[in-house]
Amino acid sequence: MKRYSAPIVLADASPLIALGVVGGLAWVHALFGRISLTADVQGEIVPGSDRPGERDIAAAIRRGWLKVIQEEWTEPAFAELDKGEASTLRAAVNLRRPCLILMDEKAGRAVARELGFAVTGTAGIILAAKRRGLIPAIRPVFEQLLENDFRLSAELIRAVLDEAGEK
Repeated sequence: MKRYSAPIVLADASPLIALGVVGGLAWVHALFGRISLTADVQGEIVPGSDRPGERDIAAAIRRGWLKVIQEEWTEPAFAELDKGEASTLRAAVNLRRPCLILMDEKAGRAVARELGFAVTGTAGIILAAKRRGLIPAIRPVFEQLLENDFRLSAELIRAVLDEAGEK
């Protein structure tokens, strides 16, 4: 299976949590190979927090394909973003390599794009999983996310379903 060609894939908490809820962490691994996250992001999804999908996330860290970056950077500050998103973008800037950022939060995605990074989120990953034949349909995945109180706009869901050819 072909993988995304970006040298580094950095994940914020939200896509990992969402995909952990629906059993989709394996899709992320199949699509992108090794994914990195900061210690701040790990702190948002650490085992024992009782967040959905945390066991699968912890297992991926143990297996080594979900890798925690130990370096902590303080600049740039990104004061307008939450701790996990800011740390993810600081890592991308300070690693000085092309990165794909996995992030859902609108403000963080906008900053990532302004900095020149490629960005996708939970919905984009689900669409990519369908396109690569990792899942047969998108609609049941979105329904499961919504049942677990994961917020996705109706407009985004419709757009992704249309793009996938699911009405």
